[in-house]
Amino acid sequence: MAHGPRYKVPRRRRREGKTNYYKRYVMVLSGKPRLVVRKTNKYIWVQLVVAKPQGDITVAAAHSRELEKRYGWKAGGKNTSAAYLTGLLAALRALRAGYRFAVLDIGLHRPVKGARVFAALKGALDAGLEVPHSEEILPEEYRIRGEHVAKYAAMLRESQPEEYERRFSIYLKKGLEPEKLPEHFEEVKSKIISEYRDVYGGAREEKAEAEAG
Repeated sequence: MAHGPRYKVPRRRRREGKTNYYKRYVMVLSGKPRLVVRKTNKYIWVQLVVAKPQGDITVAAAHSRELEKRYGWKAGGKNTSAAYLTGLLAALRALRAGYRFAVLDIGLHRPVKGARVFAALKGALDAGLEVPHSEEILPEEYRIRGEHVAKYAAMLRESQPEEYERRFSIYLKKGLEPEKLPEHFEEVKSKIISEYRDVYGGAREEKAEAEAG
């Protein structure tokens, strides 16, 4: 471990791998709300956070656990599809609260192309929230809808039934055939949009007009 009279001990949250204070400093100075995306081994959560002198204020949020409890999602809370739906839900709540723009905050997560944190970003963008980004980092549509999972499940069911049962036990336990994941995804997405129909259409129209010039 480094030591000496000039050595400065990193702050606690940096030592714990929770906060990059340099990135946070830059984002806070921007004065813009932050779209905060975090993931664990089981869940995804997305928040719209505004920095205040007294501390961060969360003005809208969504957790992937809500997808199952509120909208009937059966495919787990940590995959790419769940991340997209959580981002969509959080952004719709942010729009309803009157926010139209945010900067992305992925914390210490690695910025890997197509990662789950960017699936959440894609959901927020599709809701109509404006977030500066590069298109190339977003996951492809077929991965968001779970088409690759459905294709693999169909192949496995035909060739290795026992392995199919083992790999997709959680899906099957909840009554979802993994081959039908894309259809289930669209069903849950429609439920979320229907609940926030008042802000969904308007935000997308405003965004399209702005992009058209």
